[in-house]
Amino acid sequence: MTRLSTRTRALSAAALLAPLLAACATPQGASPSSTKAQPPVEVGILAFNDFHGNIAAPKATVSWPDGQGGTVKVPAGGAAHLASALDALRQEFRYSATVSAGDLISASPLASSLFLDEPSIGVMNRIGLDFNAVGNHEFDRGRAELLRVQNGGCEKNTQREPCQLEQFAGANFRYLSASTYTEDGTTLFPATGLKSFGEGAAKVTLGFVGLTLKGTPSLVSPGGIAGLTFGDEAEAINRAVPVLRREGADAVIVLIHQGGAQADTSDPNACDGFTGDIQPILDKLSSKVDVVISGHTHQAYICEMPREGAAPLLLTSAGSYGRMVTRLTLDIDPTSDHVVSAQARNLPVQSEGYTTSRGEVAQTDLVPVYPARADIAQYVGRYLDAASAYSERTVGHLSGGAPRDWPDAQEDRKGGPVDQLIADSQLAATRAAGAQIAFMNSAGVRAPIEPGADGAVTFGQIFTVQPFGNTLMTRTFTGAQIKAILESGVGATPSASVLVPSSTLTYTIDRTRHAGDRITQLAFNGQPLDLAARYRVTVNSFLDQGGDGYVGLSEGTNPTVGGLDLDALEAWLSAVPVRTVPETPRVRVIE
Repeated sequence: MTRLSTRTRALSAAALLAPLLAACATPQGASPSSTKAQPPVEVGILAFNDFHGNIAAPKATVSWPDGQGGTVKVPAGGAAHLASALDALRQEFRYSATVSAGDLISASPLASSLFLDEPSIGVMNRIGLDFNAVGNHEFDRGRAELLRVQNGGCEKNTQREPCQLEQFAGANFRYLSASTYTEDGTTLFPATGLKSFGEGAAKVTLGFVGLTLKGTPSLVSPGGIAGLTFGDEAEAINRAVPVLRREGADAVIVLIHQGGAQADTSDPNACDGFTGDIQPILDKLSSKVDVVISGHTHQAYICEMPREGAAPLLLTSAGSYGRMVTRLTLDIDPTSDHVVSAQARNLPVQSEGYTTSRGEVAQTDLVPVYPARADIAQYVGRYLDAASAYSERTVGHLSGGAPRDWPDAQEDRKGGPVDQLIADSQLAATRAAGAQIAFMNSAGVRAPIEPGADGAVTFGQIFTVQPFGNTLMTRTFTGAQIKAILESGVGATPSASVLVPSSTLTYTIDRTRHAGDRITQLAFNGQPLDLAARYRVTVNSFLDQGGDGYVGLSEGTNPTVGGLDLDALEAWLSAVPVRTVPETPRVRVIE
C-alpha cells in the first residue's frame, strides 16, 4: 500500500474537511454558491536586459515608429533616466516587480568598468531591481568576482582594485541561475525566486526562474569558470516549473540570457520574421510557463509564440543599455491560480538629446521624456568625476573614423577598420616575442572609434572599444594549424566572431564550399601561407583559452605572455602623429 507523507496526509484531511468548514463559515441564510469569486489581480513586470554598466547616458538611440510609415531616432538610456522611467511605470500598478535578463555588468563603459562595475550594482540597488538572470558577461571576471558582486566585500579577484570609492555591500537583488552548476551538482546561485502580492484569498505570487545560455563557456575565458557546468536551458526551466508551482507561484516567468531578432528591427514592439537560438528552447518548454523575458542579442521584440493546446507564450526583449523598458501586464486569477491574460510593450527611456560628429539627435514628443532622477544622477556623477581623469586623456590621433563594419558589410561581420587597427596594435606590441601575425575576434570589439574634430582619440574611447582587460599571448603554430583554426570558425557550427588579421595576413571565406574547405587565398605578406612553416601568432587571452570556440588557439607552442590589449592599442595610436585608419578589408567573404 502506498504510504502518504505527513504533508500529503494533512492536505488530504484538509480536503475532506473543507466542505464542512465552508458550510460552517457560510453566513446564516446564505448559500455557498452566493460567495463571490475573487476578481483577477493585475500585476506589472518591468523588465530590461543587457545593461552592460551604462550608468551614464550612452549617447545612443532606439528606433521608434513616427506614425507616418517611417521611424524616428529617440535619444535613450542612462541610469538616472531609467530610474525615472521605472518610477513612472510603477505608478501605473498597485503591484509590480522589476527584473533583468542578464549582462547587467561587464563590457561596460569606463565609469563603471574601471570600478569593477560596483556603481552599476549600486544603481540597481537604488532603482529597486528584484531579480537578474546570470548572463555570460557576468562571468567575464570569473566565478569568485561574480560571487563578490552578489555578496559584497573588497576581496581582490582581478587586476583592478575593488572598493575604490566606497565600501561595496553587494547586490540587494538576487541573481538567479538554474542551469549553472558547481562541482557538487548544485546551482551556483538559486534557480528560482518568488514575489508575492496581496493577502488572503486575493494573494498572488510570481515565480521567476533565471538562467544563462548553455554556450557561455565559448564566450568567456575558460579559466574564470573552471569547475562550472552550463546545462541545457529548457531542461532546467522545466525542472523548475513544478517546484515554483508547489511553492505557490500563480505565474511562471522565465528570465533567460538567450534571444533572437526580428527581420525588420524598425518596430521594437513587433515580431517580424523572428529567428534565433532561443527558438529551440521555447519549443521544449512546459506549457505552464507564462512569460519568457529574454536578452543576449541586444534586440527588441514582443512576440506571441503559438503553442499547441495552450495560450500563446509571451516572449519579450528590451534591446540593450537601458534604452528601453518592457512593460508587462499580467491578470492573475487567484482562485484558479493561473494567468488570465498577459500583454507587453517596449517603451523607450527617452533622455536628453545630444550631438555627435554625425549631427544632432533631438528629443521627440512621440514618447515621454523621463527627467534624470536626482539621487541616481548624483551617485553616477561621483563615479563619472572619478573616471574623468582617465577618460579625457588624449592617447593619439586618427586620420578619420574607425567603424566596426565596412560600408558593404552584410549580416555576418567580417571585421571593420577598428578591428584591423586593434590587430595591428597587438602585432606591434608583441614583435619582441617574435610575432608575425595577430588576430582580433570581431565580437570582442565593443564600439567604433569616432575621433574629435582634430582627430584626437581619448582613453575613454579606446576603453569602450576594449573594456575586458585581456592580456596578449604569442604562440607558435604551423601554417596548417592556422588554416584549421580559421576553418573552425566558419564550419558547420560557426563562431560568433570572425578572426580579423593584422596587416601581414589576408584570406577569403568562401561559403559556397563545403565546411572544412572554406578558407581560400590565405596569404602571409602577399604570398601563399606555407602550411608546413611555423609562425608566431598573437591573440588576446580570451582567444588563447579557446574563447569564441577557437579551441585550436590554445594548442600553440612556446607561449609568451605580453601586456594588456588596451595598452597595446594606446601605444599604437601614440607612436605616430596621426595613425592612418585601414581602408581595405583583409577578410573577403564569398556567399
